[in-house]
Amino acid sequence: MSVSEALLDRAAAAVREGDLVVYPTETVYGLGADALNAAAVKRVFDAKNRDRSKPVSLAVPSVSAAANVTKPTDREQAFMREFLPGPVTVVVERGPAVPDILTAGSDRVGVRVPDHEVALALLERTPPLTATSANVSGRESAQTVDTLDAEIRGAAQTIVDAGETAGGRGSTVVDVAAGTVHRRGPLADAVERWLQQ
Repeated sequence: MSVSEALLDRAAAAVREGDLVVYPTETVYGLGADALNAAAVKRVFDAKNRDRSKPVSLAVPSVSAAANVTKPTDREQAFMREFLPGPVTVVVERGPAVPDILTAGSDRVGVRVPDHEVALALLERTPPLTATSANVSGRESAQTVDTLDAEIRGAAQTIVDAGETAGGRGSTVVDVAAGTVHRRGPLADAVERWLQQ
């Protein structure tokens, strides 16, 4: 299911105002806000009832866009070019624009480039977005907007409905520098093989 340019523009405007949006990814629906706006990120934590000690990743439309807000090493960039766009989150050094609340005070941040046409079209219109599932912490992730938690639906200014997502597990989370897979998900075996090279 495609979505209208007008809906994408409306969602992007909401993000720029500091509001929350729900958007599709290649796995599940995500809860998006301006990842560089600490107040907007706080709204994401509040809507999800998420523990502040658990960092949230950010999504960008391309590997080159990631370099505008993070400081990936050459090896990390090579990894990103291999696996992104895709259901993989790469943990890299954050840039100065990334707020503490997003990373739970860490100097590193997870970066996603979703392999989803609608998500990428939205990201082309917005600052980096928070990349976290659109659900209250501890509940099932949503593959359709009909299954969104009432709390998320109530918190989101705009919902970008692109039909059912492919689902499955959340993205594989990898720290290339440490050679560690923090969370196994799609492509985890391929990621581990790459890390061992």
